Amino acid sequence: MQKVEKFSPEINKVYFIACHTLIHILSGKGSIQVDFKNYFDWHEKAIFLEKGQYIKFLSDDFTIRRIEFSNESKFYNNDVRVLFKHLISLGYIDLLECEECNSFLSETALTQNSADIIDISSKQWYWQNPFKANKEEYQVIFDTKEIIDREYSNKLTSGELVSLINDRGYNAQALVKNKVGLTVKKLMASKRLHESLKEVAFTNKNIQEISYDLGYTDDAYFNRVFKNSIGQTPKQFRENFDFKNRDVFSQDLLELLQKHHTQERSLEFYANEMNLSIRALSNKVRAKLNTSLGHLIRLELINSAKLMLLEGRSITSISRQLGFEEPNHFSSFFKHYSNVTPTEFKLKKYNS
Repeated sequence: MQKVEKFSPEINKVYFIACHTLIHILSGKGSIQVDFKNYFDWHEKAIFLEKGQYIKFLSDDFTIRRIEFSNESKFYNNDVRVLFKHLISLGYIDLLECEECNSFLSETALTQNSADIIDISSKQWYWQNPFKANKEEYQVIFDTKEIIDREYSNKLTSGELVSLINDRGYNAQALVKNKVGLTVKKLMASKRLHESLKEVAFTNKNIQEISYDLGYTDDAYFNRVFKNSIGQTPKQFRENFDFKNRDVFSQDLLELLQKHHTQERSLEFYANEMNLSIRALSNKVRAKLNTSLGHLIRLELINSAKLMLLEGRSITSISRQLGFEEPNHFSSFFKHYSNVTPTEFKLKKYNS
């Protein structure tokens, strides 16, 4: 059984994920946040989330389709878990590269057979092959991740952690480092940090209690680790995350960027519009969105360019509208931040 729902989410509301879920964003502008990371490149993607994660939308004009899968037994399948058990970033299927996925989400009623999208997507995920590994190597990597999810609050060494894994003849530590780009120790640290963020943001526990629950014997040390990783103390992070009040700062800024990014790229312009100094605005953007204002401006330019490319606009026309002096300047900019040329991106529309 599955529940299919189309709705417009509230701005900055935290939607906690209660079961394995597919999020398909039908329309909207701005960014989304999943597990304290902000994502701006969500267009043409099917997003997969598992129980315990959350998603929120940083503007009020999104329309989404949410498919919740209640048959948990399906998700114990090793080939399916790759969609949901995220390692370093958001789990998704690129619909531009999966004609079957796109057709399914666009054309079916999604009533009786929506679980089929899981089988289609898992095949596509292996085709996308984000970590350039074979299937057996992926199982070792995700076995490691499952152990980390279970043991993160225990004080295990990397060796003790790996000894819990059935490595099928592989050196799990070397495999994870080679394919994921992070050591097992760093994956464990990342999991502990993520859990500490959840405790600080979503509970009323005091910091000492949180630090002990996460396996830290010294709350002062926990505070130092947290600040070194996040740039804020736990108390500052709790205040800035603003779980209950739903501050509209993010939406106000993103609306300004959407309106002016093709003409205005100076930090001073946006600081004046927000009635803040450049330094105050930069600090607030970093605290609220965990990125820089310059990065947000570049992302708006890239997203606008992608939409125009998919509409069939010429590179010369796009470069002129986005304020580039020469088409080759635009092409270099696009390749630098998208890892493909405008022409290569345009051709992806026709890939199956």
